Amino acid sequence: MIAIGGALGTGLFIGSGGALATSGPAGTLIAYAFVGTLVYSVMMALGEMATFIPVSGAFTTFAARFVDPSLGFAMGWIYWFSWAITFALELTASGLIIQYWAPSLNIGIFIGVFWIVIFLINLLPVSFYGEIEFYFASIKVLTIVGFLIFGICINAGAGQQGYIGFKYWHHSGAFAPSLLEQVNGNLPLAKFVGFWSVLIQAGFSYQGTELVGIAAGETDNPRKTVPAAIRKTFYRILFFFVLTIFFIGILIPYDNKQLLNGTTDAAASPLVIAAKLAGVSALPDIINAVLLTVVLSAANSNVYSGSRILIGLAEQRSAPKLLLRTTKGVVPYVAVAFTAAFGLLGFMNESSDGGTVFDWLLNITAVGGFIAWT
Repeated sequence: MIAIGGALGTGLFIGSGGALATSGPAGTLIAYAFVGTLVYSVMMALGEMATFIPVSGAFTTFAARFVDPSLGFAMGWIYWFSWAITFALELTASGLIIQYWAPSLNIGIFIGVFWIVIFLINLLPVSFYGEIEFYFASIKVLTIVGFLIFGICINAGAGQQGYIGFKYWHHSGAFAPSLLEQVNGNLPLAKFVGFWSVLIQAGFSYQGTELVGIAAGETDNPRKTVPAAIRKTFYRILFFFVLTIFFIGILIPYDNKQLLNGTTDAAASPLVIAAKLAGVSALPDIINAVLLTVVLSAANSNVYSGSRILIGLAEQRSAPKLLLRTTKGVVPYVAVAFTAAFGLLGFMNESSDGGTVFDWLLNITAVGGFIAWT
């Protein structure tokens, strides 16, 4: 559930709107399915190594042991940086979600409040953390399942739009030529470039699937539980991602003005837009409340995974030994504090260019994740 909680976050619930606007429904679906095959290879390799050597900070430890310590050093810090920046991204998203109800509120207040809450949760023993994350992840899974059922009903004609089917694939098109000007009017190339550019967003969305391997060192009987957990986790996440992207693509035209396309707010979430288009007045507020728990859950996983990566680095002498200090409950409080400190970058959203900050943070974390996967 930790891996599911880490993967089902901002990338799917909010950022997928930008992917749909950039590449269209078919391009986005293909991009997410393609990245899913890459993630499958990573997960299978990670599962084999984590079963053989169950340690915290699996990525860095394996790279240092099986290739070269310098690779472990570089990969570890890049991967940690990816999660630390993702924490800032999730805090930024939490403030933007609050703005859905109160646009005039200073979102910096909520970024600070949520930062304190997540930091304190990660100072609890891992058993308490796991319990909290289980409930967070359960809310995410129920939301996805509910949206899939909702999507089937709306597509079949239960909403004010009537029967939809693949109307938007024919009306607006299966591929969005959103980058037509950048390729000098070459329509086929524009569609391909749109698909190619969405791979970054898809990669960011899948990040977190590998958390089950990182937690192997704190798992009971890892040689039995880790292989099963990795297989089940990957297939569940792939199922949730591909089906959700598919229904988003058939319920919302890619040229919808509310889609995330250069600016970022919770109203641009495809789930909220689908509910509005269907004419369900109360559902957008409910979905937005769920989105807030989704973001906080992802932020919770960010700090946990980042701190465990730092432990692995410190054990390899690639980071200061100070990071190995723990509480009586074996919580690495120094590593947690150091990782959480980067979440304060979320206060950059106080500027008028909050959406731009969101996009930059997303791209940084996506590239960092891709580097770690390779």
